[in-house]
Amino acid sequence: MMQKVRFKGIMPALITPFDSNGKVKTATVKKMIDDLLDVGVSGFYVAGGTGEGVLLNVAQRKVVAEAAIEANAGRGKVIIHTGSINSDEVMELTRHATTAGADGISSVLPSIYFSYTMDELVDFYRKMADNTDLPILVYANHTGNGVDVNKMIERLLPIENIAGAKDTRGNYFKMWELKQLNNGNINVINGPDDTLLCGLLIGADGGIGTSYGLMPEWFVELYDKFQRGDLSGAKQAQDRINRVLSVLFAWSEGNIIRPAKESLRLSGYDAGCATYPAQEYSRDKLAKFKSEMEAAGYVYPR
Repeated sequence: MMQKVRFKGIMPALITPFDSNGKVKTATVKKMIDDLLDVGVSGFYVAGGTGEGVLLNVAQRKVVAEAAIEANAGRGKVIIHTGSINSDEVMELTRHATTAGADGISSVLPSIYFSYTMDELVDFYRKMADNTDLPILVYANHTGNGVDVNKMIERLLPIENIAGAKDTRGNYFKMWELKQLNNGNINVINGPDDTLLCGLLIGADGGIGTSYGLMPEWFVELYDKFQRGDLSGAKQAQDRINRVLSVLFAWSEGNIIRPAKESLRLSGYDAGCATYPAQEYSRDKLAKFKSEMEAAGYVYPR
């Protein structure tokens, strides 16, 4: 069986920058990727939750996927999230990412609105695997009908290009159990930014997260110190990150993409606003947000 651990290290989940007319700002995609690679990230997760993928149309998603792959130019690994509530779109986007030159594919479960059986979910990911030869990371989160995600992934692992999972559940015993499958030949990527160190300690191969794009050097420092066995230093890096995350969470109002994009704009990136109906911060609100971020240790511009 093929080696399934294909993705490691720090992989920022990219925001999707677009203007008021919905046009993707490909120049901003390139600048973000160049700057992130310069500080040592290992890859990117494109058009996922952070990239507002499920809120974009197919054409927008294809543009941002192509822009990221072109800007990366083989320097890091690019994982394209192709999940959608429309399964035909999932397969179309999966095929597109494959031909565009992505390194991997990922997808959330078929729908947040409806429950599916174990057999139906397995068939969904099997069909994805039939539409690409790239490694696929299942998006491991809670299912509405109580399907055991670990057991679902265990059934999927015999499929050659099902590599593992991006695990956002925040349950580190479940992540540990997941990493034991297939004699450890499974790619497990930590999801929650605030507990990256927990994931690494339990066996995750790396992490994907929203705030990685805001403070990449801190996440790279955490990962590097962990790899060197400096757990005290890694813990200090996680503490530093979490002080900033506490501000981002407080300002998210249920949508962390809003403060993430505002923070990037403050740092000089033409990031645009979160998808409508989200609104930009007023001048006064933006000043207060910046002040609280700086009080937490964040420095503008980055």
